[in-house]
Amino acid sequence: MRVVLILEYNGSNYCGWQSQLCNCSIQDKLEVALSRIADEKIRVVTAGRTDAGVHALYQVVHFDTTVKRPSTAWMRGVNTFLPKDIAVLWASEISSQFHARFSASSRCYQYLLLNHPIRPGIFYHNVGWYHQPLDLKKMRAAAQLLLGEHDFSAFRAAECQAKSPVRTLTQLDISSRGNMIMFDLSANAFLHHMVRNIIGCLVYVGKGRYSLDWFQMLLENGDRAAAAPTFSASGLYLADIIYDPRWNLPRIKKRASIIDNYRFL
Repeated sequence: MRVVLILEYNGSNYCGWQSQLCNCSIQDKLEVALSRIADEKIRVVTAGRTDAGVHALYQVVHFDTTVKRPSTAWMRGVNTFLPKDIAVLWASEISSQFHARFSASSRCYQYLLLNHPIRPGIFYHNVGWYHQPLDLKKMRAAAQLLLGEHDFSAFRAAECQAKSPVRTLTQLDISSRGNMIMFDLSANAFLHHMVRNIIGCLVYVGKGRYSLDWFQMLLENGDRAAAAPTFSASGLYLADIIYDPRWNLPRIKKRASIIDNYRFL
């Protein structure tokens, strides 16, 4: 049978989602816990692989197994064997036609950026940080240039394995609350480091280093070498995965955002 899970995790202590020889990934920890409950080797398929240090509020995986367990075993039982910074939120049997990656229609990310002269302490691993004032109006204008279908080569990591750099970005909203800037992005799929490279370039525009013309030219030329450095992973969250309603995956109410617990200076 096929089982689908929804989970959340803090990626600070891991080398990313994908399994590694050193067993330092989130996938490694999850598969060990699932295998103990199933009493057989379990391999999972994920909706989206996150990089080292990147977090998830809503990650979806599926796996096939020959054993039958109640949903509570795939949640509370598995959580018993998981590190405290990884948690299964929901589990259910599902049709074998469902695929965590290929059945997804879009992915949503959120980036939290503390814009303040003093770096964060307690939330060091949970937010990005930039010390100089940023012009949100200019950043929003640059963000609008990215909406729609484009070749995102300028925002793609050199080691990206995607066959095509073309993606459709349907949302790039920038809002603020106190000293925290929030970037909300949605697309049919994302390239390796795409969100963090976009944030870095928007910061370049916001601090006045480059103009909107530079940003437009960067998008059109696709020159990664001319773009800003990849921004910190600390503030990046996989926030949502969108599926057709026929799969009946729950829209889990998001827990209080970290910004609701942050003391703005």
